[in-house]
Amino acid sequence: MVSAIVLAAGLSKRMGNENKLLLPYNGKTIIETTLQHLLDAGIEEIIVVTGHEAQLVSTTIRHLPVIIIYNPLYEKGMTTSIQKGVEVAAGSGYMICLADMFSITALEYISIITAFETQLQNDEKCICVPRYKNEKGNPVIFSAAYRADILQHKEMEGCKKIVEQNKTHIHRIDMQTPHILEDLDYPDDYKKISME
Repeated sequence: MVSAIVLAAGLSKRMGNENKLLLPYNGKTIIETTLQHLLDAGIEEIIVVTGHEAQLVSTTIRHLPVIIIYNPLYEKGMTTSIQKGVEVAAGSGYMICLADMFSITALEYISIITAFETQLQNDEKCICVPRYKNEKGNPVIFSAAYRADILQHKEMEGCKKIVEQNKTHIHRIDMQTPHILEDLDYPDDYKKISME
């Protein structure tokens, strides 16, 4: 089983006054859309890590069968949210998902997880990184062999250094669409999807 750890704690600073995860999209919010794709992929354990506007985010998603945990250290950086998720994750792999990457489809999540599960049989320390036309994207899946490394990680902006230090264990997954590169940072990004 792969545990999906969905990072939903950020401040959305670049979006101005809006919390981008709560913006409407196709009758749902951005975060609900992301979580629905993960649920449609059949992922059994989805852990949503909240921080900024935690109460609002939790209220928005509490009807979904996901585990919601609060990260009181979220302002220190993304790594603290990853660590909070890993602390409770029970899977053989940790798929680190960004809550604003709502365009990744259930089938794409399935293909990434299937590639990880296949690779794990050959390499218990594998790290799976999706890419589109040689550009690395998200979500990255870490084998649970990295649990201690992640929990002790000191750099606050994610686990890139762990990936760099374990290059021989990286397995790249070629994707057919750029969805794994597409997140929502600026008001213009949201305007574009609103007009689609």
